[in-house]
Amino acid sequence: MKLLAIDTATEACSAAIALDGQVLERFELEPRHGERILPMIEELLAESGLALTQLDAIAFGRGPGSFTSLRIGAGVVQGMAFGADLPVIPVSSLAALAQGVDAHAVLAAFDARMGQVYWGAYRRGADGLVSLLGAEVVVDPARVPLPGGSGWSGAGSGWDVYHAPLSERLGAVLHGWTSGQYPRAGAVARLAAAEFSVGRGLPPEQALPVYLRDDVAKPKGAESRK
Repeated sequence: MKLLAIDTATEACSAAIALDGQVLERFELEPRHGERILPMIEELLAESGLALTQLDAIAFGRGPGSFTSLRIGAGVVQGMAFGADLPVIPVSSLAALAQGVDAHAVLAAFDARMGQVYWGAYRRGADGLVSLLGAEVVVDPARVPLPGGSGWSGAGSGWDVYHAPLSERLGAVLHGWTSGQYPRAGAVARLAAAEFSVGRGLPPEQALPVYLRDDVAKPKGAESRK
């Protein structure tokens, strides 16, 4: 299986190629996604010796995350997939974050601005891949849904900014949290490979971002729970 994957949901910008179980990746932590994502993809294709048309599919972090950055990523994926006649595989960027954390139970959170976080609870299965428990939401840190069980680890920019109210909210179920964690395209590729193997590729026009919040101008507390 040959997959190209990107993630532009957060401050981090990354691209990866999964080739027969091996992953080549580029990762940069700077807000220049529009300038860097295509050169990163070109570098990876050259390194792998593949042409775009030789890929099986293109995967991308569908969000939630930065509105502008998500539009950049979705636009790049749509254009490439249309041009090469390839299916696309959307992957939650929160899931990609959780997949990259060395823990069995991960509370993934991005800073959603406006005093809120994008939030999802994930457990790792026997296959090493994470799966979502419940739903992804945008919510005040002091009101995040409480997960069942214990031993949860927190990660993501939401924890970097709101670790105090999140830790207070979660109490004894929280094992700890790790700072400076971002979703990576390599994790997107791993999750997408499992989706592609069971026939869940989509046509290029369905390479669409998922924002969770419909309107950035909504007042605090006005949550969308798609």
